[in-house]
Amino acid sequence: MKLKLICWLAIILCANAESQESVTLQVRTIAVAPYGMIADAKLAGVYFELMELLLAKNKLANKHYIDPYARIMHELKIGTTDLTIMFKYSELEPYVTYIYPLPALKNVIIGRNHDHFPTVESLNGKVIAYLRGAKFSDSVDNNSSIGKQEVMDFNQGLILLKKGRVDAIIGPLAPIKSAARRLSLKDEFFGEPLVVSQRTPWLQVSNKSLDKVSVEQLKASLVLLIEQGELAKLKIKYQ
Repeated sequence: MKLKLICWLAIILCANAESQESVTLQVRTIAVAPYGMIADAKLAGVYFELMELLLAKNKLANKHYIDPYARIMHELKIGTTDLTIMFKYSELEPYVTYIYPLPALKNVIIGRNHDHFPTVESLNGKVIAYLRGAKFSDSVDNNSSIGKQEVMDFNQGLILLKKGRVDAIIGPLAPIKSAARRLSLKDEFFGEPLVVSQRTPWLQVSNKSLDKVSVEQLKASLVLLIEQGELAKLKIKYQ
């Protein structure tokens, strides 16, 4: 009887192991250059390639795409996206498990070279380009005197800024400058940036997907990749 029980448990464990191996993770990277973008008709970017290294290191079958913020946030809630790297958001707190933080990013508001915004209040009555689905600063978000023009990406926001349809743009400085290079906008086009927040991107998993991955294993692998300098190399690559 005891031998039958042991055999039965072994069969169940093997079946569970096989089902874990056969799982295909739905992985998404934010569509914000230089973190996630299409370059030479291929998916690329700092976080995209870091995630690819992480998935390969853990031998995880996956479908990895680049999508807008708002779509990824919605899919994390319902479990159709399993894994991503993005900022923490209060509305996502009940739906995700945070695995490990990446280096913090400074969020800025920046306008054209003849405009200077020394404080958040100096933007009262102005309109800023704001990436749809993102949240960069509570002080800006909660200020109803500042107009927000939603944009699909930083390229669109900078085009509006160049045409004078918005007064400034908000977001991490690196992707704003990356978009500016693609639009041939030189540093001289911009005024002084106003730092409005510092936020930390996290590797995070949908709570509906916790049975598909080992959180501790992913954390250990990401720590090792960062310590080996892989993230630093990618940042240099996409400067």
